[in-house]
Amino acid sequence: MRKLILLLFLGPCLLAQDVRLPRSTPEKEGVHSEGILQFLDAAESVSSKGIQFHSMMLLRHGKVVAEGWWSPYRSDLKHTMYSVSKSYTATAIGFAVAEGRMTVNDPVISFFPDLLPDTISPHLAAMKVKDLLSMSGGYEKEPNQIVTGDDWVKNFLAAPVPLEPGTHFLYNSMGTYVLSAIVTKVTGQTALEYLQPRLFDPLGIHGLDWETSPAGINTGGWGLRQRTEDMAKFGQLFLQRGKWGGKQILPMGWVEEASSRKIWQNPDATQAQKDSSDWLQGYCYQMWRGRHDSYRGDGAMGQFIIILPEKDAVIITTAEVNDMQKEFNLIWKYLYNAISDQNVLPESKACVALADRLAQLGYEPLSGIVNPAMEQKLSGRTLKFAENGIGYESMRLVFAKDHSFVQFQQEEQNYRIRIGNGTWALDNTIRKGPYLVARAANNMEGLPPFQTASSYYWEDEHTLKLLLRYIDSPHTEFITLSFAGDDAEVTFSHSFLGNNPPEKLMVHLE
Repeated sequence: MRKLILLLFLGPCLLAQDVRLPRSTPEKEGVHSEGILQFLDAAESVSSKGIQFHSMMLLRHGKVVAEGWWSPYRSDLKHTMYSVSKSYTATAIGFAVAEGRMTVNDPVISFFPDLLPDTISPHLAAMKVKDLLSMSGGYEKEPNQIVTGDDWVKNFLAAPVPLEPGTHFLYNSMGTYVLSAIVTKVTGQTALEYLQPRLFDPLGIHGLDWETSPAGINTGGWGLRQRTEDMAKFGQLFLQRGKWGGKQILPMGWVEEASSRKIWQNPDATQAQKDSSDWLQGYCYQMWRGRHDSYRGDGAMGQFIIILPEKDAVIITTAEVNDMQKEFNLIWKYLYNAISDQNVLPESKACVALADRLAQLGYEPLSGIVNPAMEQKLSGRTLKFAENGIGYESMRLVFAKDHSFVQFQQEEQNYRIRIGNGTWALDNTIRKGPYLVARAANNMEGLPPFQTASSYYWEDEHTLKLLLRYIDSPHTEFITLSFAGDDAEVTFSHSFLGNNPPEKLMVHLE
């Protein structure tokens, strides 16, 4: 009786728990362990050259055959998806179409009669939902300045539409935001709320985050955070044509519709250009076609859900990458080629070596010289910033055996983050780290505190370096303090500066 009572009490909790995918070994599913080991070798050799993987997962025949997280990244952490979010927004549209709430041929302006500009151009009037889905809304440049205001839909509809919709590809995250707004308009729910019972609950996925605009609408084109295995389930669902556990989860026919080429990114690309690029294979409904007859959800800095129907396989990566084509080249060269055309391979000694290797993946924390004199001089004192335009007021460093930390006073708020010397210090903070969409209004609002793993070292007697990894995002932040007496130059740098110089500010020790 007591067991029955306990089961009744725990029942709802058990239903809300995440469900793991089945596991197997590579050779049992026709994958060469040696090829995966070669991928890990190659990933390690390029990790200092602009490619840092955070996680990888390879599925064959619906089973996870290899998975790994580079410490301090972990399997339980959600990860910023960037534009992988778009594939989920399109899926919400697919459900709304199947439920008769809308069609992909509906004019975009029909959903927002109260937000239209005084003059509606013929191209704006002709823009359909399917044009936004296929990144062919009629724009010559993305109207991304609209995210700095409060009403993003109104601003989007007011932007010029110089080209005929459906004829010209232009990657457009704001168009995806409007798709998310359409979902909210026809369902009365955010995209995340709408998808939870239809998509995420059947897959055993819970606890996701998705940023919202000032209007409370999920950002659509970015802002979703989920775990590596959540990504894998989504990819496997598409590989299975929308079926899960014997049930049709996605609307019948939506996978084929959403994953088939709708437009070429560059119709004039040569065959040689296409053969070397995964961004010239055609665009679908918020998914990209890729080489090897693949298609994918694709997010900035190397977040991929790669679906390989001909191989009955799914490849997942999270990463911090500047050149995503280089990441793809590694995936194709090693992981793709590791997948044989056989369903089963003979047992291999490499399988045991692979399991050991995957369990030991990681990035080393910073370590350097011992500098007790400078640490004693600085510890607990305030470093006051000279006047600047980015809101930095002061820094404080505290050095102790077990709890060193850096504290920022920034825009009248204090943020304290633990840092380790020769070890990763884990912490969480409401300080917002580097982010590609940082200038958007409502940026990262409503998300839980951000997880960090941080370390520091002394490069020499007068140069202190901090590395802050925001481990539920693709990004790292580098802070260098170069001291000259009681003054220092502080340099803030991160992974997506491009050709822009790092931010340099002066501080004075008080």
